[in-house]
Formats: sequence, structure tokens, C-alpha cells
Amino acid sequence: MKASETPPKVEYVHRHTFATRAEARIKIATWIADFYNARRLHSICGFKSPIDYEREHRTGLTVGLAA
Repeated sequence: MKASETPPKVEYVHRHTFATRAEARIKIATWIADFYNARRLHSICGFKSPIDYEREHRTGLTVGLAA
């Protein structure tokens, strides 16, 4: 993660209030699956979401983005 990027803990956890640890676990896991990995663009992945990058990598479309 680059120094200029907001860590996930700050980006989601510090901005929400959870009634229980169980609620926090569920909501954080859902956020990671639905937003952080599926839609959020990552510079290390050529400004693609990790899901899209992995999909392209598996089909051989991604070439040498990360050094």
C-alpha cells in the first residue's frame, strides 16, 4: 500500500459504529468482499479492482503491471 492511500481500517472501520464484535466482523467482511476487492481501484493492479485484475491474470490478459 502506498503511503498516500488510506488504509482499510481508517477507510471503513473508523467511520462506523458497531454494536457487537460479531456485527463488526460481518460488516467488515461484507465491505471487503463487496467494495474493497470488487470495485475499489488499486494502483498496484494497474488501476483495476483486484477482482478484475485476477480475472484478467487468469485468462492471460495482464502482463507485467506490478514490478
